[in-house]
Amino acid sequence: MWILKRTLSVVPAVALLALVHPPAAAADQMTSSPASATAALVEADPECEPSDMPLEGRASPFDSTSVSVGDAVLKVCYGRPSARGRTMIGGEHVPFGQLWRTGANEPTTLHVTAPISLGGIHLDPGSYAIYTMPGGEDWEIFVSRSTDHWGIQIDEDVRAQEVGSVTVPRERPDEHVETFTISFTPPTAEGTEMVMEWEHFRVRLPVEVHGG
Repeated sequence: MWILKRTLSVVPAVALLALVHPPAAAADQMTSSPASATAALVEADPECEPSDMPLEGRASPFDSTSVSVGDAVLKVCYGRPSARGRTMIGGEHVPFGQLWRTGANEPTTLHVTAPISLGGIHLDPGSYAIYTMPGGEDWEIFVSRSTDHWGIQIDEDVRAQEVGSVTVPRERPDEHVETFTISFTPPTAEGTEMVMEWEHFRVRLPVEVHGG
């Protein structure tokens, strides 16, 4: 049976590991091999792991959303900025044609527990950072094995660990979306879609599960 759920809170930061500033030994282990994220299987119910930045008082709350499709669980952990009267996408904060962390603070991270296709990009079980290059008519979506960097630091090392990218068309929500939101459509036998919405922009990525 497929289950769609949305988590609107996270466990206290003291109970979580820091992805952004891991201990040196852990960081070495994460970056020693490009396949490290693939080799480490994600637990059946992956936990979001924010940085050591306190969760309380953040201008952009740390949130998550998840879906179960067949044998796979997909969970996205991300920061949710709000427009607050500003023009964000296509403005000075998220310019067209420049890489964006696709959220706020930590990198937006996708955990998957079984092999899937995300917008045509094959992903083995593991954890991946998702960043984007927004445009007025389409967005380019990038997936990288690097998840231990601070969100805005999309440097050469992060780019070197990309597993693929895809360009998807921009859609227009019926109404203004004040707070950046990632969600999954109700799953079907064919899979689901990951949907990203903010302001007057919406993009979606089809998800197919390949099985064990």
